[in-house]
Amino acid sequence: MASPALLMRVVASAYSVAEKAATIVRNVMSAGDLGIVEKAGPNDLQTKADRLVQMSICASLARKFPKVTIIGEEELPTGDVTEDLIEDGHCEEILKKPCPAQYTGIKEEELVIWVDPLDGTKEYTEGLLDHVTVLIGIAYGGKAIAGVINQPYYNYEAGANAVLGRTIWGVLGMGAFGFQLTEAPAGKHIVVTTRSHSNALVNECITALNPDHVIRVGGAGNKVIQLIEGKASAYVFASPGCKKWDTCAPEAILHAVGGKITDIRGNSFQYNKEVKHMNSAGVLATLRNYDYYASRIPNTVKESLVP
Repeated sequence: MASPALLMRVVASAYSVAEKAATIVRNVMSAGDLGIVEKAGPNDLQTKADRLVQMSICASLARKFPKVTIIGEEELPTGDVTEDLIEDGHCEEILKKPCPAQYTGIKEEELVIWVDPLDGTKEYTEGLLDHVTVLIGIAYGGKAIAGVINQPYYNYEAGANAVLGRTIWGVLGMGAFGFQLTEAPAGKHIVVTTRSHSNALVNECITALNPDHVIRVGGAGNKVIQLIEGKASAYVFASPGCKKWDTCAPEAILHAVGGKITDIRGNSFQYNKEVKHMNSAGVLATLRNYDYYASRIPNTVKESLVP
């Protein structure tokens, strides 16, 4: 039997690396010292978990795939990573699946991996643990083609016997796994948006959509999970703030199940290694009915956001 294609090996490794990351996230929290550092202000935080997880993910994947470009959120000194942070396992189930034909010939140096070690850091520090995700997005030719989202605290309110945490993954042309795909209630317009980065423009945009209900939660990964599990019909964020490591993995998973994500002006995101990190023109994402929401974004909002 032919050895699995590179893409499937990368995804299978990223799955195990994300599970290791979740263990680190939970261990830091249970140890009690989060080691919080403010980066650009009180809504832009970094914890010990952000630092350790990024070191773990980047070092683990770089060891296996040395020619892949890996871009992480945190600016950390490059140095030796202790062996206890290295995860060299992989998910056998993923390796058994055939790689979509269009990706079988990919070379290591053609891949870019975007890593958000802890998406929803502010919520993590405040104990809103179900908002937290670990994001590993895989891009080829500037497009997000595969992604892994781990929720370290999935089920954390379900009682002592519940299995804590889950890993969602997907590949374009194959589908997405690890959750139950559900569409939002028909005829209901439920918008999910930022919890801690709101402003007048964000609110103007949401008001224009005339939603039945607005959900305010932390984390881009968490917001896309709201879409694919039918809890929200659109993710709307009319502001800069989100970055490529926030959207790469969620985009791949959303697109793998037929959804769509763009900036507020309708432009696709690019994920090549030279691209600027900020998604300056915000985010608009849906599982279904993208055009309904895109057509209702006011021109004043679009003109205020420059890609």
